[in-house]
Formats: sequence, C-alpha cells, structure tokens
Amino acid sequence: MKKTDFKLKDDEPDIEINKPSDPKAWQKPGFTLWLYILFMIASLYLWQGFQDAKKQEIPYSEFLQKMQQGEIEEATVTDKLITGKFRTPDSNRVDETKVQEDHYFFTIPLLNNELAHELEQNGVKYTVRNGDNWLATFLFSWVIPFGLLFLLWNWMAKRMGPGAKGFLNIGNRVKIHPEGGKKTTFNDVAGAEDAKQELSEVIQFLKDPARIQHLGGHMPKGVLLVGQPGTGKTLLARAVAGEAGVPFFNISGSEFIEMFVGVGAARVRDMFDQARQKAPCIIFIDELDAIGGARGVAPVMGGHDEREQTLNQLLTEMDGFDPSSGVVVMAATNRPEILDKALLRAGRFDRQIIVDKPDLEARIAILSLHTKEMKLADDVDLRIVAQRTPGFVGADLANIANEAAIIAVRNNHNAITMADFEAAIDRIIAGPEKKHRALGSAEKQRVAFHESGHTLVAITVPTGQPVHKVSIIPRGVAALGYTLQLPIQEKFLSTEQELKDQIAILMGGRVAEEIVFNDISSGASNDLERASEIAREMVTRLGMSKKLGPLTYGKRQQLMYLGTQGPEEKNYSEETARQIDSEVKSLIDEGYQCAVQILTEKRMLLDKLAALLENKEVLSGEEVDAIVKE
Repeated sequence: MKKTDFKLKDDEPDIEINKPSDPKAWQKPGFTLWLYILFMIASLYLWQGFQDAKKQEIPYSEFLQKMQQGEIEEATVTDKLITGKFRTPDSNRVDETKVQEDHYFFTIPLLNNELAHELEQNGVKYTVRNGDNWLATFLFSWVIPFGLLFLLWNWMAKRMGPGAKGFLNIGNRVKIHPEGGKKTTFNDVAGAEDAKQELSEVIQFLKDPARIQHLGGHMPKGVLLVGQPGTGKTLLARAVAGEAGVPFFNISGSEFIEMFVGVGAARVRDMFDQARQKAPCIIFIDELDAIGGARGVAPVMGGHDEREQTLNQLLTEMDGFDPSSGVVVMAATNRPEILDKALLRAGRFDRQIIVDKPDLEARIAILSLHTKEMKLADDVDLRIVAQRTPGFVGADLANIANEAAIIAVRNNHNAITMADFEAAIDRIIAGPEKKHRALGSAEKQRVAFHESGHTLVAITVPTGQPVHKVSIIPRGVAALGYTLQLPIQEKFLSTEQELKDQIAILMGGRVAEEIVFNDISSGASNDLERASEIAREMVTRLGMSKKLGPLTYGKRQQLMYLGTQGPEEKNYSEETARQIDSEVKSLIDEGYQCAVQILTEKRMLLDKLAALLENKEVLSGEEVDAIVKE
C-alpha cells in the first residue's frame, strides 16, 4: 500500500475542491445579507404604509369637537402630531364596518396651552411624548428579531456547509485530481496483485478506447472494488487514474446527502456533467453503500426518500452516458451484501473486483514499501514481522511500521530495531503495556502458571503452531498475560483435529491453575468464551458433529468484509437446540481432558517453565524450546 509521509507545504497533493459551475446568484457569498437588507427595506415601507393606512386624518377642529362630545378614548400628544383612537361604538350602530376602519385617527395640532386640561375634563386617557418614536418601534419589532434569525442562519450555514458556503449550496462536493497533478501509480501499491491485473485492462481501455471498439465491444462502465477496510481500495482507484493519465473525480457516498430533498440527485447530475466535459476520466465513489443500499427498507427520519432519489439518479446517469465517452465509474464498498441489485447488474458495475487481505508475500512487500525510507537496524527481518501479522491489511501494516518508529524514538534508538517492531505488534494486538499495574506475588505466580499451561499444551498437541513469545506483563484493558503462536505458513482451512487442538490449548490455562492451586480464577474467562465459540461453530456451521451429522443450524447474515455477523435466525427445534448444547459441551470436555492429560504428564516441566516466566516476565520461543529440550 502507499507509504504515508509527513508532507511539507510544497509537497501537498494538487487537489482542488470542485466548483461545478458558475454559482447561482442565491449561492454567492453575501446573498443572505442582501436578502436581509432588502427584506428590511420592504418591511419598513409596508409597516409605515400600514401604520398610515389604519389611521384617519381629521382636522384639528373636528378633533376638539369629538373630544367635547366624548368620542375620543385615548390620545398621544407630540409637538407635531396627535394620534389616538375613538371610543368603541355601541353595538346598535348601523355602519359598523366604516367605524371599525376609522377607529384610529391623527391630526396636526395648533398651539393650545389648555389642551391637557381639556383632555382631562373630557375623560380622555392621554400621554405626552417628545417626538414620534416609530423608528424605535420598527427597530425592536422587526430589525432586531430578524437580525438574530439572520445570524442564526449564517451560523448554521457555516456549521453545515463546506467552507462557509452554507446549506443552500447544492453543488457536488467532488474533489478533482487533475491530469497533470502528482500521480499515484501501481508502483505505490504493494500486494493486491490480482486486483492490479484486472484493473490493468481498464487502464488499457482508457488509454486506447479504439482497441476494443473496433471489435464491436465497449469498455466497462463501472468497476466495483470490494474488500475489508484498509485493503487499499481507494489507493487502487487513484493508481488506475495515475496509470491511465486521466483526471480523477473523488467523492464519498455520504457527501451526496444533505438536509434538503433533491440535493443528492442534483449533485449526481452535476458530477456526471463535469465528467463528460473532462473525459476520458474516472469517477470514484467511496463508501458506495451510503447511497447504494437496497431500496424498499423502512425509512428512518425521512432520509430514506432522499437516499433513494440519489440512487435512482445514479442509476439513470450510468445508463445514460455513452460507453465510448471514456468515463469509467469506480466505487468501493465493504458491505456488498446490502447493495441494491440494480447497481450490480451488467451495464452498470460490469466488473466486481475483490481486494482481499494480503498473504505472507504481499505483507512482506507492503512492509518493504512502508519502511523504504525508514532507517532500519540490521536485525530487522520483515519476513518475521509479516509472519506475526496474519490477517493484517495494508493500513494495519502501515500502522505497525509507524508505531515501531515511535517506539524507537521513545527508546532513543538510532535506528528501528526488531525489538521495536515486536513491541509495536504487541501493542496493536494486545494493547499497550501497563507498566504501573503491579501484580501481587500470588497473582503473578498464578498468571505464570496459567500462561505456561497454554504454552505446554500448544507445543504438545499434534497440530499446534510454534510458540513465539510468552508474557505475563499486563496489557490493554484486562489482559494479564498472553501466549503468542507463530504460524509456519499461511492457512486457509482448518481441520477438525486442528480445531480440537485449539480448544485444548485454550483450556490449558484453566487446567494448569486447577492442577497447581487446586482452585480456579476468573483469568480464563476469555479462553472459555473463545473455546465455546469454536466448539459451537464446529457443531452448527461446519458439520463436525457425528451425532448431528453434516448439517448447518441457524441462519445468520454474514457481513463478510466487516468481520461481524448479524443476529441469528433460529431454524431448528428445542430438542435440536438441546442436542447442539450437548455436542458443544462434549467438545469442550474433550479439549479439557486433553489438557489435563498433557499437563499432568509434564508437571515438572510446567513448574520449571512457570518459575522462569515468573522471574523474567517475558520468554521468547527459543527460550521455551531450550527448556523443553533439557
């Protein structure tokens, strides 16, 4: 996989955030500010007109007359204007509508020093102000409340939109890696040889589309990369673009969806429009399962309809563009089992490529690539590091190399040693050392016998793998010790005897405690859990029960590329369930008795190994072999 370095400013990849087209007027910065200003001006105009429209202007003489007749209820007196309202008319008045319209009045006053006295005499409730305060009323009623809403709008836009573009921006978020930018090639990808072989054909078609067109065929429209997280799917897609020398459009599936309905479909259309303009090119959609999940499931919080619209638009676009246009859609997922079937049919994602975990040789190549610019000591053997990391993907191996460099710096080493790599692997597998978690002498002795029991059973059973290291240094959350076996070669199958031996090895710790201390502890809880899982898999999934025969029991959804399983669907009777439990217990008992027999026969060797382990805390595989051979 590609080596990750710390980059200086001038070594940063040439990636520009895509600006799909000239922004619409309502998408430009400052649009909401101008909208707010225009809204306030219009509101001021309408508010002032409304205030004037609901008041009837009357002459000052009529005002005095109506005041003396008792028809005025309230009045507000300023130096330039008198405003107020008439008394509410009686219910038997005929022209009720007109009176309601003329309920308020205003008049321009003349100099009258007795006005206040006359208002009091006629029972008019009045107030006196220095001037008309309509501006303050408008400010507090309109400007400030809507100003606060405007600030809230902009805050939400900055939180939800990229680069303060706001959530009104419906342009796509695709990143463009230009044709002339820094290229990623297959030389930057170690391992994954099968995937590179299949992708090389796509490269040839991008470079020379006529090579297949003259035979009447067409290049694949879509390529789906399937594999576990960290296997290098995105890196492979970029390497294809680099090898072909074409622009590379990169976007995550989750970036299509926003809070507004229709945004995802608009972004899909915009992305394909750009791709056609820059053809030949590659569109890469990472985490395709974010928008490509099977349709028809129950909606969750309204997001279901938006995701389906986005998926429908993607299907339409993939059907709509000409295969000879030179646009190839690549996508990556680690959940192929949930993808909509329409995505996987021929004519859309024509080619599905599995990016599997690297084997031993591939891990060596990946480690070599990641340590190419590291300063390694002479004792570093990358083959042993690769042997110790079965099942690790490229991202895990990159993490080990980087962790080894950090440990070397911490220990003031001039170069990264094999011990640094060993410590890095132990840290990633079992967690960091708990140097300040001191075990009491009794607990330390018990843990030493526990791990020695695992070790002796492992080196005695017929199919046991060589022991590489035994440790009683606490690590991680709960591990007080561990026994590490190093496989001789890569294995893809497990025989019935190998699984039974694994159960016996897991039982070795509990058996050692019982033999030596005539008592047991909670230290074997994880061993018992793992042994029970193996035994149950043998009975229910692998057909390794003579009593129940070669059948599988229970239906469970396998998330094969995430390493997890869905809930089990029970498809057998209660009687069968009891037989399954009986067979599982029988396998556990068989493994337990095997461990008892081995450790009883090798009791003296168990005491000797436990004493040395208690003293040294860590034993290598060579030290264990030396003790056994004495």
